[in-house]
Amino acid sequence: MSAAASRTPSWARPLPERGAAATRALLAAFAAATVVDLGSLLAGWHLGHVLAKPLLMPLLVAYVITRRAPRLLVAALLFGWGGDLALLFDAEPAFLIGMGSFAAGHVCYLVLFGRRAANPLLGGAYGLALLGTIGLMWADLPADLRIPVAGYSLLLTAMAFRSSAVGLRAGIGGALFLLSDTLIATGVAEWPQLPRPDFWIMATYLAAQYLLATGTLTSAQAYRMTVPQGQHSQD
Repeated sequence: MSAAASRTPSWARPLPERGAAATRALLAAFAAATVVDLGSLLAGWHLGHVLAKPLLMPLLVAYVITRRAPRLLVAALLFGWGGDLALLFDAEPAFLIGMGSFAAGHVCYLVLFGRRAANPLLGGAYGLALLGTIGLMWADLPADLRIPVAGYSLLLTAMAFRSSAVGLRAGIGGALFLLSDTLIATGVAEWPQLPRPDFWIMATYLAAQYLLATGTLTSAQAYRMTVPQGQHSQD
């Protein structure tokens, strides 16, 4: 290794060919599992969904790890995996556990996004959307879920808004996450649903996690390339 290469931090070096191949293979596996899961939901094949859903976030986690993801991003996706597993069970305790796991993931995202400035007008729009949605659904939600859903919605909306500070890709991911969980909440409130609601919930959720993950990675790598090595406090 040359002296110049030895001084180059690991995150700035190109992936070796073997590592790049593993990255492509994991992304392809995530895409394949996504197709199986969404296809199963469209076809009404519950077993296919049960088999494919638990594979989705671990594959995405493995993919971002090969791209040297920050630990908080890995944690956020793993908490999402915990929520995915909990929501496979159709019971209120499982719903609350899943909501708590997703909430922990949102906290990881919020810490990861840092204090970069976001558009205050967008923040106002998100705030109005939060108040309007909770206000409209409040009476239709089960009484014991109203406070947990409202608290979770506040955290989710904050994450969606703050994701816009990272970049357009991550911002779209945050908005899709909000949309996906809003679709879940309307189901809990027993509002009229789109045909195959589980398909739309999973489609928006998977797009959200992928865009949040890749948008955060792109932003983090761009930041690292502009900051001297000695100023990096953590990865």
